[in-house]
Amino acid sequence: MDNRAEVREFLASRRARITPEQAGIESYGGRRRVAGLRREEVARLAGVSIDYYTRLERGNLTGASDSVLDAIARALELDRAEHDHLFDLARAANTARPRQKAPAPARVPPAVQYMLDAISGAPAFVGNNRMDIVAANALGYALYSDMYRATARPANHSRFIFLDPRARDFYPDWERAANVNVAILRRDAGRTPHDKGIAELIGELSMRSDEFRNRWAAHNVRRHYSGAKSFNHSVAGLLELTYQSMELEDVPGHTLTVYPAVPGSPSDEALKFLASWAATEHIVEKARTSVGSQ
Repeated sequence: MDNRAEVREFLASRRARITPEQAGIESYGGRRRVAGLRREEVARLAGVSIDYYTRLERGNLTGASDSVLDAIARALELDRAEHDHLFDLARAANTARPRQKAPAPARVPPAVQYMLDAISGAPAFVGNNRMDIVAANALGYALYSDMYRATARPANHSRFIFLDPRARDFYPDWERAANVNVAILRRDAGRTPHDKGIAELIGELSMRSDEFRNRWAAHNVRRHYSGAKSFNHSVAGLLELTYQSMELEDVPGHTLTVYPAVPGSPSDEALKFLASWAATEHIVEKARTSVGSQ
């Protein structure tokens, strides 16, 4: 990504959403020429000069200290994900650009697959920062079986959501799923701005999907470590699951996500049915064969 453009558009979009009243700034009436706060108002709230803040918002974060970035984050009322994103952009601005490499084949160490296979009561999968499913357990492949009907490999959350009509049925709240997906992808793009695979994915989706392109332009970012999700599986029906995600320190750029159901709930029973169906249909063998052939 173009770091200066990312910085410029991110800061401007965060500034535009805050009204003077929200920031505790007295407004003297009259028509304002900009949406949200003015640059000088952000500078005053952050305790920096207008010239310095203008330089930052024009995309130049080179040399910006942590204390200045924290002050800007407070002035713009950034949440934790947005705060981290600002620091990621600053880190990229202060780091020499590494030589780009082609995406490596999607693989995880055998021990990670053993761990996934040991989780038998809940869908579990490992994804990378390009939204690919790199590995999964039996219920994980079964949960995302609709995604594996597409021919492209590896299976990819973003391509499924924005390019596959089946996603509209799979996600009961497709709008929310789409918003979250783009916000996570932008966060990962900020953390690894020179990742060729991410850049290619963003370019492809921007060309092929107006829904993606409009959401990408919003510059929203999101942390994604725990919560609840609903799926409308074509075989098991409605699944209301919680989730926990954790980054795998020994496999950089990869995250383990597990989707347990509340014990004894209808979704718990549906997962048991899904497991039986997956065994009958040989879902794991089909999915792993298709992945391994790439």
